[in-house]
Amino acid sequence: MSNNTPITVAYGDGIGPEIMEATLNIITAAGARIDIETIEVGEQVYLRGNVQGIEPSAWDSLRRTKVFLKAPITTPQGGGYKSLNVATRKTLGLYANVRPCVSYHPFVKTKHPIMDVVIVRENEEDLYAGIEHRQTQDVYQCLKLITRPGCEKIIRYAFDYAVANGRKKVTAFMKDNIMKMTDGLFHKIFDQIAKEYPQIENEAWIVDIGAAKLADTPEAFDVIVMQNLYGDILSDVAAQIAGSVGLAGSSNIGENFAMFEAIHGSAPRRAGQNLANPSGLFLGSIMMLNHIGQTDIATKAHNAWLRTIEDGIHTYDIFREGTSKQKVGTKEFAQAVIDRLGQKPKELKAVDYKSVPKVEAHREASKVIRQNKDLVGVDVFLDFSTGSAEDLGELLKKVPGSDVTLKFISNRGVKVWPDGNPETYCTDHWRCRFMASKDDVGINNSQVIDLLTRINDAGFDFIKTENLYNFDGEAGYSKSH
Repeated sequence: MSNNTPITVAYGDGIGPEIMEATLNIITAAGARIDIETIEVGEQVYLRGNVQGIEPSAWDSLRRTKVFLKAPITTPQGGGYKSLNVATRKTLGLYANVRPCVSYHPFVKTKHPIMDVVIVRENEEDLYAGIEHRQTQDVYQCLKLITRPGCEKIIRYAFDYAVANGRKKVTAFMKDNIMKMTDGLFHKIFDQIAKEYPQIENEAWIVDIGAAKLADTPEAFDVIVMQNLYGDILSDVAAQIAGSVGLAGSSNIGENFAMFEAIHGSAPRRAGQNLANPSGLFLGSIMMLNHIGQTDIATKAHNAWLRTIEDGIHTYDIFREGTSKQKVGTKEFAQAVIDRLGQKPKELKAVDYKSVPKVEAHREASKVIRQNKDLVGVDVFLDFSTGSAEDLGELLKKVPGSDVTLKFISNRGVKVWPDGNPETYCTDHWRCRFMASKDDVGINNSQVIDLLTRINDAGFDFIKTENLYNFDGEAGYSKSH
């Protein structure tokens, strides 16, 4: 019986097959104890009519091995095709995306010679829920969904990663000065969990100035934890300013499954030319080897790669006259790493993963006491293009009923009635806030349905509603600007 660990491998599209072959050649030469199951994902699967780019049978392999090494794929142009990465992350519960961004000065050009930042990105929610609607001629919406369990899991993972890897600080980026409820929840939970790790320094930044600081002074950061969209964007920025997006690998970690990949795309223009740099996928495979407990092989292979970079054996993307010694292709680069197995870098910091404990994924969120939830009003969104805010307000005041009262109308989040400013630009998408007429008495869903019936009978086109709740007396909804 084999003592090897089974893994699922997808060769992908574009440069994917070339860099996967190079990666597997290196780690098997280093002694990786793996049994490979190959699946097909990506462009050809999409074009056969599968909108997610992965055949149902491929899931069987992933459920068996629970470890997925994936090369980049190409998503065909045009509508209807879903992101394979998003589908895989959500289906397998891969909530933590870990992206180390390290500079290799002076061997790879960078303005930040001592950069060593790890981005921990939430992987399952935020705007990447992909819930979008067109509601009027002019207005489209995308829902940002942030959950307490989602925040807890990713923030706790970031602190556990810091502890396991000897990191000193965890920083959170968010935009809670504007999105006070969603990003505010992320910030609140970050502060709560940080107290459980007194040995780790913690800080929080508004994402815009935090991003500026990251681009200018990345050495000020250590581990950065972010929601999905911010993390996606800024991990690419961090990788690029470290030296090249082509040098960055990533892991996607869940309780029962894990996926490892490069952070770059399939680069079809470079495909089949023996040009591509396999380093991003290779460094993803190093994270995989550590995940499956083969830290000795990860250490050996990674140090050989560092020595190759240090010796100036570079692919075209990082080759630089005066620093690099030899420009090589994909296959030749892989062979150069293999030739250096057993060696360590002389100037770059050698790695030793043998003493690094595995970071366990958290699935269960902490238990909370359920709060009293009271329905106190409703926002009714209208498609209205035949008049002004004043016109709409006067018309809605005539809708009969005494159980709810129209409090205000807003357009794109700005209050335009009553007492709106005539300079405010308005689209055909209006939020009309109705609150219970008596402050100490809530309403029920039947009254909401009755209100919508009256609005419909008055000739209005309502396109969406959002119930307004108080939780233990605290408003669970935003006010208007």
